[in-house]
Amino acid sequence: MDSGSNTMKAIVLSAGYGTRLGDLTRETPKPMLRLHGRPLLEYIICHLARHGFDQIAINLHFLPEIIPAYFGNGSQFGVELVYSYEPELLGTAGGVKNVEGFLNDGKPFLIHYGDVITDQDFTAMLNFHQTHNALATLLLHQRIRSNSLVSLDTENRIIGFLERPTEQQRYSVNSSWTNSGIYICSPDLLNEIPERIVCDFPRDIFPRLLATHRVFGFPLSGYRCAIDSAQRLAQAHEAIAYGRCQIQGQKYALSPYE
Repeated sequence: MDSGSNTMKAIVLSAGYGTRLGDLTRETPKPMLRLHGRPLLEYIICHLARHGFDQIAINLHFLPEIIPAYFGNGSQFGVELVYSYEPELLGTAGGVKNVEGFLNDGKPFLIHYGDVITDQDFTAMLNFHQTHNALATLLLHQRIRSNSLVSLDTENRIIGFLERPTEQQRYSVNSSWTNSGIYICSPDLLNEIPERIVCDFPRDIFPRLLATHRVFGFPLSGYRCAIDSAQRLAQAHEAIAYGRCQIQGQKYALSPYE
């Protein structure tokens, strides 16, 4: 793998148990659930590679041998993969901090939750992040009844997070934007994450940065689905088959009859 200036880095957060999926994840890590015969994680990796993110870390905890056994060093998929095993779960931010040495090469990096499939243009998102001199840029999608809302100013700078809002609060913030589980971050963000502490970005990191750092939202322009139920898995399967999600895995084109 060429390690030149065009190389971009990413991490796919893949360590969780996926308990809400019940029997589907009893013996399978959630990112390895199949869509048209291929793991969700394969679609994620190939989509990252198409946008230049070709050095990718994957954190592991539950059934940690399964993902490396399938993907190996990533060469079959046009990327370089490294793995980070967590004996105890560190949370979304803690997992990123754990691979600081890999991610911190002076350039922005992308964080992708391992249960999210999207055909978002990451190149456009990266350009937005850089032109706005952001510490972090969060991909946002609209969800009217979300329990976690993001408030933006007229330039898409994030000015607030609202968890479990009341009806009055929903009306006052006038926002239906919510976190999509994909972030582009500048290396300085790593300095804001404590070491060896379980912590999450939405709860522990992003809210306290708003007063002192430039944190922006980037509106989703495409398909996105968090696969946290059997119903969502079926929806993603259908979206890929019928072209609503313009994303493909490595090996071959899909038929809607597959």
